Amino acid sequence: DLQYVVAAARAIGQNMQEYKVIVDKSTVPVGTGDLVREIIAKNQPRPVAFDVVSNPEFLREGSAINDFMKPDRVVIGNGSVAAEKRMREIYAPLGAKMIFTDVKSAELIKYASNAFLATKISFINEIANVCDLVGADVKKVAEGMGLDARIGPAFLNAGVGYGGSCFPKDVKALAKTAEKAGYDFRILKGVEEVNRLQKTLAVRKLEKALGSLKGRRIGVLGLAFKPNTDDMREAPSLEVIRALKAKGALVSAMDPVAEEAAKKVLTGITYCESVYDCAQGADALLVLTEWNEFKEIDFRKVKALMNGRVIVDGRNLYSRKQVEAAGFEYYGVGQ
Repeated sequence: DLQYVVAAARAIGQNMQEYKVIVDKSTVPVGTGDLVREIIAKNQPRPVAFDVVSNPEFLREGSAINDFMKPDRVVIGNGSVAAEKRMREIYAPLGAKMIFTDVKSAELIKYASNAFLATKISFINEIANVCDLVGADVKKVAEGMGLDARIGPAFLNAGVGYGGSCFPKDVKALAKTAEKAGYDFRILKGVEEVNRLQKTLAVRKLEKALGSLKGRRIGVLGLAFKPNTDDMREAPSLEVIRALKAKGALVSAMDPVAEEAAKKVLTGITYCESVYDCAQGADALLVLTEWNEFKEIDFRKVKALMNGRVIVDGRNLYSRKQVEAAGFEYYGVGQ
């Protein structure tokens, strides 16, 4: 939906009095720079020179300031010497590596980057599913893969799938861009399908451990799509909890930050103040977000509070040895 970009371009054109560099920081479809240029030119009362630059942001939720101040790279798509000079001056204090290219390539770099990371997540989740079947440990497999400099360790953490405001949207947008250009981006369709199925994994593991979920109380640890944010957009917890409720389970949930945001989109569950409140009377605990607060819980205390002895670790936050030593049945992802 480019309505706000279009409105901004129109307003800029109507009010421009002298040469300006118009910088688009948003993640937008390839060709948006051309559209912005056309709208500005069309709405100028009199011809005024300007340049449109694509300068996509690569900020992560929870670390945006650090990512801005210490970027891996700064991507700038432009077509003029004057615009490049201005952009170099702006970013000079950061001392970051700068990549200059055309506008369309810059727009595509952002989509391609996020789609590749989503692909990496879906790939390691598929490896995890194979590990479950053959008796291998995905954490060790990922460690061995990540030590290869060509691969690297980032985004090789198996779990219940990706979410948030970027990866799902950008994967779809890149596939749509390709489709409009007459190309079938088959890999991305697979990435989306794997992620969709991965969100059902936690429910399947709970059914394996407990049988029917009707009337069972499930304590859910973590609601946000990732730690250090309250963002519930496309969070795996949404589909997981809705599936649990559909099967008749009673759900208690705890998130150290996202509770208020979750209440707007998840009803019919009990929100708890602590891990231990969430464990009270639970037949199973289910980890959906890898918050630091969950790493050092007292398993003996949790065991005393629970009715059951099942922990489904959807983020591989714990070690099997640690959990089983405390007297629980442990179900991880790919281990």
